[in-house]
Amino acid sequence: MIRWILIAVLTIGVVGTAVWGYQEHQEKNAILVQAENTYQRSFHDLSYHVDLLHDKIGTALAMNSKERLSPQFVEIWRLTSEALSDVGQLPLTLMPFNKTEEFLSNIGDFTYRTAVRDLENEPLSEDEAETLNQLYNQSAEIKDELRQVQHEVIENNLRWMDVELALATQDEKADNTIIDGFETVEKKIEGYTESNMNTALIGTSSNEHKFQNLQGDEISQSKAIDISKELFNVKSEDKIRVTESGDGADIPLYSVSYRDGDKNAYMDMSQKGGHPLSLLVDRPINEKELSLNEGQQIAEKYVKDHDFDNMEIFETTEYNNSGLYSFLYSQDGVRVYSDAIEVKVGLDNGDILGVTARNYFMNHKDREIPEPDISAEEAKEMVNPSVDIQEEFLAVIDNDLGEEVLVYEFLGVLENDTYRIFINAMDGTEEKVERMDGKEINFAGLS
Repeated sequence: MIRWILIAVLTIGVVGTAVWGYQEHQEKNAILVQAENTYQRSFHDLSYHVDLLHDKIGTALAMNSKERLSPQFVEIWRLTSEALSDVGQLPLTLMPFNKTEEFLSNIGDFTYRTAVRDLENEPLSEDEAETLNQLYNQSAEIKDELRQVQHEVIENNLRWMDVELALATQDEKADNTIIDGFETVEKKIEGYTESNMNTALIGTSSNEHKFQNLQGDEISQSKAIDISKELFNVKSEDKIRVTESGDGADIPLYSVSYRDGDKNAYMDMSQKGGHPLSLLVDRPINEKELSLNEGQQIAEKYVKDHDFDNMEIFETTEYNNSGLYSFLYSQDGVRVYSDAIEVKVGLDNGDILGVTARNYFMNHKDREIPEPDISAEEAKEMVNPSVDIQEEFLAVIDNDLGEEVLVYEFLGVLENDTYRIFINAMDGTEEKVERMDGKEINFAGLS
């Protein structure tokens, strides 16, 4: 009797395991099918958008009406954004594709910059017309290469999941038509980049910012651990892990992590000089013991101790018993937004819980800041008259094209909302308007 009971139990167990395994297999297959469908859709959308991009550039070349040219450039700019979004959804993160993305970004920047100006008074220059012609020819070649890859994908029923696997495993022996096709596109665009060196396309990209202000000698992993112990506020190095950045990183970095119970910490640190570029400490925050002003003093001490000179407090916010403090670099009384630093302080015990200094080290330099061409009073006339202006500053900001521009910054109130309004100090253009809603600094988005 017992024997039959055991057999029955084992049979039920085997059947249950088989059913569970089948369900797991089905769920896994469903996820793979969904991912494959997303990759296929994104690739075919990319091919379609590049095809359309080529047509729109050709149409712009044939246009003579300045009234129609601006909307056409806006449409080209929109298509480059769509194409970049398509690229971002393909499994190419492990494969260098930065030249293609840069090329698309440059087309978007060029057409946007041209679209927003008055083409009646400032028509296309000969260099810009030649640039447009080059882009037309170059986009034709990219379109043809993508069409060839698309033909191979459809003809041979190729799967993008195989591409992801090949990239993840770095299988150099794999004969992958899709990877080969994209590598061909990338090589062609690298050649375009060199041929575009003297055209109007250069200077429109926001990628000119590099890490210009990293001082000091190369530090060892041991030194990186010592710095991390101090910033993580831990005594032992047993649970600290350090990894070096790969070949594709902007600069050589140490990525340092710490995990112990309910406290986790992470930091990116430059190998040159040992500068913390980003820091995040995640731990329970207890009852508030410090005021927002006392937390500011701790943040200011961190900025001073780490040799950030001429920084002034820009914004303070309290959130979940934490103080969030933004600092801007000041050069001769002009606030420079590109060189911002943010510091997060726990108001329970004064620990530094977050730092973002990547922008500072990427952008900081001595600038030749021009004198404004218009006065502050003239700039105020460009502001909506319904806004009650409370404060004004001179500042340097990045415009929509990633170019640094000198602006008058006005802090004003409209009904129950506060706004920050930036007016170009050279020509009176309204560069940006921001509603101040007291959002928390995004210390998690430190990439």
